[in-house]
Amino acid sequence: MRSTKREEDALRIVIVGGGAAGAFASLLLARAGHEIVVLEQDRLEPAPDVEAAAASAFRPTAPQIVQPHIVMARCRELLLERLPDVYQGWLDAGVAEVPLGTQMPATLADTATRPGDERLTMLMTRRSTIDWVLQRAVLAEPGVTLRYGVRAIGLLAMPGTPPQVTGVRTDQGDFAADLVVDASGRRSPFDHWLAEIGTQATARSWAECGVAYFSRYYRPRPTAKLPGPPTTRIVQGRDEFTVIICGADNGVMQLVVAPLAADRRFRTLHDPAVFTAVLRTIPAYAAWLDVMDPISPVFAMGAMHNTMRRLVVDSAPVATGLQAIGDSVSATNPTLGRGLSLALSGAADLADTIRQHGDDPTAQALEMDGLVAEHVVPFYEDQVSIDAVRLATLRHTILDAPTPDRAPAGSDRVTFEQLRTAAQFDPTVFRALWRIMGMIGQPDEVYTDPQVIYRTRQVLQHHTNGSSMTQPTREQLLAALTR
Repeated sequence: MRSTKREEDALRIVIVGGGAAGAFASLLLARAGHEIVVLEQDRLEPAPDVEAAAASAFRPTAPQIVQPHIVMARCRELLLERLPDVYQGWLDAGVAEVPLGTQMPATLADTATRPGDERLTMLMTRRSTIDWVLQRAVLAEPGVTLRYGVRAIGLLAMPGTPPQVTGVRTDQGDFAADLVVDASGRRSPFDHWLAEIGTQATARSWAECGVAYFSRYYRPRPTAKLPGPPTTRIVQGRDEFTVIICGADNGVMQLVVAPLAADRRFRTLHDPAVFTAVLRTIPAYAAWLDVMDPISPVFAMGAMHNTMRRLVVDSAPVATGLQAIGDSVSATNPTLGRGLSLALSGAADLADTIRQHGDDPTAQALEMDGLVAEHVVPFYEDQVSIDAVRLATLRHTILDAPTPDRAPAGSDRVTFEQLRTAAQFDPTVFRALWRIMGMIGQPDEVYTDPQVIYRTRQVLQHHTNGSSMTQPTREQLLAALTR
């Protein structure tokens, strides 16, 4: 829906970064009546169709584009509310709408639909299809100018306490702005640029994800009988690596092996034969490989960090006239698929903040930081906690590190790992897990819910491992890795 905002209220906004976060923000802000310029350093020529977009998706500056993606419930809800045309565009392009019931494991006896399940619907797709639809929407939006091949190199600013950002310096000249938005991703250079204009340092924190990703796309053979639905999504932590199968758009499937980044044995996974051999050590994955053909090389992505960056320090903005969204604020381990939800949530929060405080840059900065504290920080901290447990477990198994700590038996909360195990057997816990996964509920609210705690502990009295998937012996794994 287009806004009737008066022209004198419109801002000139320069967004650095043309990925998903930048695209979401440009559409929302242009439709609110603002003048938007998007600067993207890569030359991303529009592809004629979805498959052409997938074939050209890989680029060194954004290796995550070809790794698994999923649109979780929070992102889907925001799309339906804020950008319904983009949502419909995704469906028209072949993105699969996936009800919660399709993700229920065979071990769950009660599979009846419950009120609220519709909120936990997700979308399965390749990231290239998401970006293809977003790119077309941005290019068609009257209030957006999209500039490809323009590399931002610094900020324009007026001195002060704090300095006020007034635009962006690029390799093709200066772009003046009432507001600059950092949507440049997890490798954002803005901290260096802020130092150049004399600001105090942003508040930054980080923690290891610790795993590397090796993935490959497949297409099921037309007449083959699949071992499961094409919307299957399973993330399983084996003793020495994580293995993932993930449905995508237009019937495409993606298989992933994610080992400890420090485990040198897995470097041979670049070789398609080795990648296939490792997956074939697990019968459930061998069954999928028997009915699919690969349609891509093996894509690798090195270990990432969970990162958090805030532009307000000690209750004061480091600069006015500057905001950040998406991975520029927080990048998290992609295993749980939270990136797109955080990107759209940040773009929506930015649009709301500008509507409320369009003429007050300081109020804008403080409001956005409050929304980051509410909508981003809890999920960043949750991911850090989840990854710490998984990394400690892998390092203990592979590198003989100390035994990881377990949650105290008498604590007044459950952990993500306990939820994930109990969710295989209890329908209430299953939905609690997906509320966290889908970012519909705050993690702490779920972990401390008395009913969730009770039911989780009831299940754990009888089940200590929620996975029945066979895994290879070390000898079988080594044979596959050295073939």
